[in-house]
Amino acid sequence: MYIFSFEKLDVWQNARMFILDIYKLTSKFPSNELFGITSQIKRSASSIATNIAEGTSRNTSKDKAHFLTISYSSAMETLNHLIISKDLNYVSETDYVASREKIEKICNQINNLKKYYLSQQ
Repeated sequence: MYIFSFEKLDVWQNARMFILDIYKLTSKFPSNELFGITSQIKRSASSIATNIAEGTSRNTSKDKAHFLTISYSSAMETLNHLIISKDLNYVSETDYVASREKIEKICNQINNLKKYYLSQQ
């Protein structure tokens, strides 16, 4: 089986694992939030990895960097949802800190990859 270039990236692999963490975390959210914050945080977390994958398929370094910017923005959206979830007591302090640390690592990796692509212009 062929392995695409994005699958080899540590940042994509970390973002993919983060999606699984978010799905596990949100399984504990109240059922009345299924179409509210639960849906929003799942979509934004998924968007982090999705935009990394989509961006790496682009032809120019500028396009690749653009999709990494979108991926970073999705990470910030996810962080916002986590903060609100913590405020609503849907997420424990421990889970919040662990998730935030993962987002910070992914964001650093996104920024480093973006800098690399921009240096290739």
